[in-house]
Amino acid sequence: MTREFTLSRRTLLAAASLSLTAGLLPLAANAQSISTIKSRGKVLIGIQGDNPPWGFVNTNGASDGFDAVIGTAFAKYLGVGVEFMPLAVVNRIPALTTGRVDILFATMAMLPERAKVVQFSKPYVANIIQLVGAKATSIKTNEDMKKVTIGVPRASVQDTQVTKNAPEGTTIRRFDDDAATIQALISGQVDAVGANMFYMDRINQAKPGVFETKLEFTRLFNGACTRLGDKELNAAANSFIDQIKTNGVLQAAYTTWMKQDAPSAFPDSVEGVPFVAS
Repeated sequence: MTREFTLSRRTLLAAASLSLTAGLLPLAANAQSISTIKSRGKVLIGIQGDNPPWGFVNTNGASDGFDAVIGTAFAKYLGVGVEFMPLAVVNRIPALTTGRVDILFATMAMLPERAKVVQFSKPYVANIIQLVGAKATSIKTNEDMKKVTIGVPRASVQDTQVTKNAPEGTTIRRFDDDAATIQALISGQVDAVGANMFYMDRINQAKPGVFETKLEFTRLFNGACTRLGDKELNAAANSFIDQIKTNGVLQAAYTTWMKQDAPSAFPDSVEGVPFVAS
């Protein structure tokens, strides 16, 4: 199911921001203690279910991908088993704040509006947000986006970036997840899509050589997310991330799933996004 909007840029920005934060704070669950997780014998991790190579459900029905590797390593760090909960983009934060999962390793871009409702860890992976369209479609500037229909996953960072950069009057169609957004482009429902840096691989598998990157909006970092005020689990996540940056686990995940080297350095701070719970 999709919803189509042709609204002013101000209205679109407000809608995208509200979809990330509205209604979450009153539902927030209590902080999760590591002793409770250990008593349970497993950590409950929210992960994307349809966005390879970040997180997806493989043909055996198991969570797989970059974030599954990192999440499994985090469970080992805590000395417990792991249970993954595959989540659509729009369901990630609610699953955490209502206590359905303990932590998110779920392609969570470190954005100030999200930091109002969840606690980010230090960054552990980088991402690039782009616009992808057919080679035959001329999109050279932000202003050109007004000429086409653009698809995005609802409440994603692609949604935020396309909404922010598109001129007033641009038609933006919001879909339930990454897979539906990609399919909309391939099937011709939209002319372009807001994409992360791995959309092109998936698109080319379906229609090789037809599409290309048109614009680059921003480069972002992703962090793990715990609930606000959850000092113990946030500290554990930060210590774990420090460890995997030096013991080869992060680089192995990058080699397997990203086909590239991990960044040589990560930012010590991201504006509006604290790494340490208060």
